[in-house]
Amino acid sequence: MPRRVLLAALVAATALASACSVMPPHAKHAAASGAATPAPTRDAASSGVYYEIFVRSWYDTNGDGIGDLNGVTAKLDYLQSLGVSGIWLMPINPSPSYHGYDVTDYEAINPQYGTMADFERLLREAHQRGIKVIIDLVINHTSNQHPWFLAAQNPRDPHHDWYSLATPSTDLAQHSAAGDRAWQPLPDGRHYLGIFSPGMPDLNYDNPAVRQAMVDVGRFWSRKGVDGFRLDAARHIYLDFKSQEGDRSVLDKNQAWWKQFMRGVRQVNPTSYVVGEVTESTPEALAPWFGTLSAVFDFPLATRLIDAARSGEAGDLATFLQQAQGAFDAAAGKAGVDAPFLSNHDQNRVMSQLDGQAGPMRVAAAMLLTLPGHPYVYYGEELGMRGVKPDPDLREPMRWERSTRASGEASWKASTARDGAEVSVQAELADPSSLLNHYRSLIDWRREISALRDGTLHTWPAGNGHVAAWRLDDADSHVLVLHNLSAQPQRVALGASAATFSTVARQTAAGATLADGQLTLPPYASVILR
Repeated sequence: MPRRVLLAALVAATALASACSVMPPHAKHAAASGAATPAPTRDAASSGVYYEIFVRSWYDTNGDGIGDLNGVTAKLDYLQSLGVSGIWLMPINPSPSYHGYDVTDYEAINPQYGTMADFERLLREAHQRGIKVIIDLVINHTSNQHPWFLAAQNPRDPHHDWYSLATPSTDLAQHSAAGDRAWQPLPDGRHYLGIFSPGMPDLNYDNPAVRQAMVDVGRFWSRKGVDGFRLDAARHIYLDFKSQEGDRSVLDKNQAWWKQFMRGVRQVNPTSYVVGEVTESTPEALAPWFGTLSAVFDFPLATRLIDAARSGEAGDLATFLQQAQGAFDAAAGKAGVDAPFLSNHDQNRVMSQLDGQAGPMRVAAAMLLTLPGHPYVYYGEELGMRGVKPDPDLREPMRWERSTRASGEASWKASTARDGAEVSVQAELADPSSLLNHYRSLIDWRREISALRDGTLHTWPAGNGHVAAWRLDDADSHVLVLHNLSAQPQRVALGASAATFSTVARQTAAGATLADGQLTLPPYASVILR
């Protein structure tokens, strides 16, 4: 286990001293509240973990109640101490909405978040810490306040064909692929395609000028130094109507466009990392995207992981994982990477899905972070923040200190989850058994054991329905991963595997024992055997 350098304390000195006196070495991380502090020493291995940030809710440096880009920079040491390899910033472009998924200028910064100079400083500081930065790219649609859309309403303007306007033969009652009506009215009685909402008119990607404009957007940000993009609504560039679901020609058109985009941005940054939001419900439907993009969010797996943690039953989880990996490899070999996650800004938070139960939350995190690929953690997940729809309630301010009135706490929205002061960075840093320190340990495992990041997954028969297990192998390490999903101790007979896996290399809870080929797992404990 790598040794860590304790960050400068930013909470009360006596409280931190007391907390550190009982912290084991792997849990000794400094408080991340207040001003930026020197970065801790980390080894060179990357965890492969990405962290999703809603800037508005992250950290406020100018006292207006809204998180900002300087706030992200101020908390880079926290992110480094967490062990993440990269961050995904939700939309940072100008927008009339609080969430930013309706852009009015693709080559500018939302003034509520700061300036381009602030963003460039964030990139420099992140890269100095070995943290990559990817940004949300929302190009299926624009805002209805974008100058392009305003100009497009004039039939004589060059932008008229940048959007899709209904013709006399258009069926205005068509259902969109997003589930609502597809055609939205203009004041003059005309209609335009806007599959997500009236405020988000879809761009017409059959127009070469639109394609070139969006390649130029990707190249613009690549020149700024971003490491890649999260593609919002990646499958909806051409998938507009519910009737098109499953249409192979639509999939082909989507992928042809994204390949064009990838070629464009990689002319600027050959290593640009592009992860797609592809909201499919099966691995087979996701698989074709792995040959097109760098990585794809694994929505079907998120459902399986949370179901297993909630029910306490592994079911066919390991078989599902191996079959999914097989489908992905068949489609793309090692060209694509799985991007597992538990929840994001569009879904009820994990802790709420698990009814606030700490044990299932811990084992859900352990399953996520012992899977190969690029796992994503939604901000505040590592604290156990709760939140249920509507969407604004999933995106509430990050809690840095016990007091919500402390300097830097975002206050643009009052909390509906009403998490207590103990669900804060300040409180959890001081508790060696906190969920935050649990996440830190798990992410460190990924830095130390390469098979957890890069291994090939194989099913392993645990013979116990309350235990999820899989084997991971790469050139440097071979491990057996076991998770007790239940509130009771569980025993697993290793059988013929006992000769190969004879050592408890890592465990999340003291008390795991391995003797005479029998492994005993404490409640909600996870173990790595070597």
